[in-house]
Formats: sequence, C-alpha cells, structure tokens
Amino acid sequence: MLWQKIVYSKLFDWLVDKINSSIGQDPNSKSLIGVLDIYGFESFKTNSFEQFCINLTNEKLQQHFNQHVFKMEQEEYTKEEIDWSYIEFIDNQDILDLIEKKPGGIIALLDEACMFPRSTHETFAQKLYQTFKDHKRFSKPKLARSDFTICHYAGDVTYQTELFLDKNKDYVVAEHQALLRASKCSFVSGLFPISVEESSKQSKFSSIGSSFKQQLQSLLEALNTTEPHYIRCVKPNNLLKPSIFENHNVLQQLCCGGVMEAIRISCAGYPTRKPFYEFLDCFGVLSPEVLDGSTDEVSACTSLLEKVGLQGYQVINHAIFSLV
Repeated sequence: MLWQKIVYSKLFDWLVDKINSSIGQDPNSKSLIGVLDIYGFESFKTNSFEQFCINLTNEKLQQHFNQHVFKMEQEEYTKEEIDWSYIEFIDNQDILDLIEKKPGGIIALLDEACMFPRSTHETFAQKLYQTFKDHKRFSKPKLARSDFTICHYAGDVTYQTELFLDKNKDYVVAEHQALLRASKCSFVSGLFPISVEESSKQSKFSSIGSSFKQQLQSLLEALNTTEPHYIRCVKPNNLLKPSIFENHNVLQQLCCGGVMEAIRISCAGYPTRKPFYEFLDCFGVLSPEVLDGSTDEVSACTSLLEKVGLQGYQVINHAIFSLV
C-alpha cells in the first residue's frame, strides 16, 4: 500500500470519528434519528473493485428493504390470521450468497487469490468461471478472458478484474508505519498510535473486501434495531439533463428497486396499524362517547369504527389494521 493511501485512510477515519464525536447523540437518550446516504447502483463502461463494493452495498440494502417491506410484513399478516393473498417479490439472497458466502463466494475466492504470490487477475477470473459456471446470477461475457458479469437486482454489470487483486490487498509495511509514527508533525504521528494487537495483525492477511463486508454487516445490524423509512432516488433520464423524462427508464428503476411490489402490498394489505390505546387517543375525538370507560379498548375501538363508518379494516389481538 502506498504511503499516500495509508495517510489518507488514517486521516479519513480520524475525520469520521471527529465528526461523530462532535454531533453524536446524547448517550442518555433512548431514541435517535439517523440518515444513511450512499452511492446508488453503479454500472459504467469500466467497472472495477470500487463498483463491485458499491453494488454489494446496494444489494445488502435492497435485501433489508425486502426483509421489512415484504417478508416481515406478510409474515405478520399470516401470524395475525389476517385475510390476505401472498404477493410475490424478487429476492436477491442468491446474489448475496454469490458474493459473500464463505467459503466459496467471490470475496472469499478473491482473498484466497491475494494470499498466493503467483496469482494473477487471469487465474482469479478462471477460478470464478470454474466455480460459478452453473450459477444463474453469474456469467462470462463472450470473448472475455478475465471479465465477469453479475445479474444484480438492478441489472447486469460486467466487471473488469485487472486491478481486483491489487485493490483488495490491505497490507501495511511495518517500517512504513514506524516511519510515519516518528514524524515530526504531531498530527501525522498521532494518526499512528501503537496498538497492542499490531504485531499479530501484521503477520495476518487483511483484505479490503473482507473488512468492507464486516462493516456492512455492522451497519445492517444497526439498521435492524431501527424503524426504517425508505427514500428512493429515481434518475429521470440517462442523459443527466433537465426537463427530460424517460418513461421506460423510470419504470425499470421502480421495478428493479421493488417499488411497484411495495405499492401493490400497500394497496392489497393494511399499511396503517395502531395499538388500541393509540387508536383511541388519536381518533376518540370523532366519537367522545366511546371514551366514557364503560367498555374495554377492543369494544371501544370497534364502536368508534362503526360510528364513523370506516371501511377496510381488521381488528386483531392487539391493534387495528386499516387501509388508511
């Protein structure tokens, strides 16, 4: 790894920590609001390791979207015995397995190639062709010697492997790190504190791909503790010009991102749900007499719904599911 990359990486981590410590939430707070903003799906004329990592991130977030909007939603309908017709959706778990599975996924095979001095991008590509020749999401472009194509949820992307091995290596020469630590600039030397585990890590292979995968897993674990809301950014045209709306292009983005299925599940299901006490607190003003305490919450909610003439709802064990 070049010195510039080492310093840049350390400086980037320092800057992120500095920002987080400056604007971090109150440690005593029980609630937080976070915004996750990442690069969108990328497919260029030349796609290297950077695009591979970015598109893996988008695949992981798409799986998170699928899990919350389709799987968990419909599982809850089934659990609560709500009258419901199952809606099919495109699951991208097989793509994640193709990339992340250990052993045998693309990242694992890339790490394996990086550990052998004689490995080249061509031998790495041949290993991919051999391993995934029957995988429906993986293909070898015609006449290609080292390119490979993944059928992502948003479309096919062909990757060029020429720099995959070099970009995946995360080895820092001990002498380089010691020299930077001895810098007369206190800021630079402070970026390289002595670590207790440093000596053991130097002898252990480290890769950008595996580290990136672990960071993604930590991110998803954090997201799974929250109540997510999704914002989909749609590109109106491929020319990147104003006042041009390409119908087919926009529709394809909505379909690939699962937006059309999400709309269908909202129309066919019950997107609004409130516990009985919350429902009465919000809408009891429409019929104050149901709040006189003479009945339990379930009866009060049912009476309120009947009095206002609301259609399209189901009363279950602990909540009201409604269409509005």
